[in-house]
Amino acid sequence: MAPRLRPTLQVFSDLDPASLQTVAQAWPGIPSKQKYLLLDALHELSDESTLVSFDDLARHLLTDPDGQVRLRAVRLLNESDDPKLTALFIKMLASDDDAETRREVASALGRYVELGELEEIPAAVFHDVEDALLAKVNGDDQVVIRRSALESLGYSSRPEVATLIQSSFSRENPDWQASALVAMGASSDERWEDQVLAALLHENIAVRLAAVEAAGELRLASARTLLLQVLEEEDADEISSAAIWSLSQLGGEDARLYIQNLLDLVEDEEDAQFLEDALENLEFTDELNRFDLMSVEPDLDE
Repeated sequence: MAPRLRPTLQVFSDLDPASLQTVAQAWPGIPSKQKYLLLDALHELSDESTLVSFDDLARHLLTDPDGQVRLRAVRLLNESDDPKLTALFIKMLASDDDAETRREVASALGRYVELGELEEIPAAVFHDVEDALLAKVNGDDQVVIRRSALESLGYSSRPEVATLIQSSFSRENPDWQASALVAMGASSDERWEDQVLAALLHENIAVRLAAVEAAGELRLASARTLLLQVLEEEDADEISSAAIWSLSQLGGEDARLYIQNLLDLVEDEEDAQFLEDALENLEFTDELNRFDLMSVEPDLDE
């Protein structure tokens, strides 16, 4: 999106019915490229600010005839927790004719699996979402879509999901192994500790990245030494950044000192900001860890 248009983006936030109707009437006449640029810019702005919401526009565009518009509409709804969206998402997952959109929907439905586990959406809706994702994983759609469905199911505590994760991790295909590790990270289940630790130094970059992120998500204290090893040996910037963030999720003085030393040496402003954010997150983690220790009640029987 051209910089001169950016100040106007907020007019698409929280559209009232009349304004939405005006946009809907004008939409077919807008060139496809301009539609994509606009929706990408709206998504970028929504990531930067919690003061805007483009849900109304995005809902309207979920049935657009252009698959790339539908794809971007789903992305705009990635923070939504409205259970009314799930019925259309499930339909799109099963039958949308655009593969990229089906994959995006599979990913978006993970949000509702997580909400279901937290009992923040109706149980019937939750189980419908789980069933749709399980059907997709076990179906004959493109592998990348089935893998996205598996990753979203990681939040689920259903026994068959754990079986799917394990069987996917046991495959020789590194893409399936990586998706299994993403699902492990989402599970909040330390049963996967051994698998995650074993994959931290895997030869495949996608598997290593997924393992590094899962170690942080699962708060595996046993991964701290290996994560520091990753940082010493890793050539891929993406994995190094993920390892830094995972260390911030684990906390600890050694992690703080390591990240602080990196910050003292860095010159790039964007890199410095990332390291400062990691330190801030690490401080938050340490506060939580201290609170957890203080909240442990003594054994009165001793």
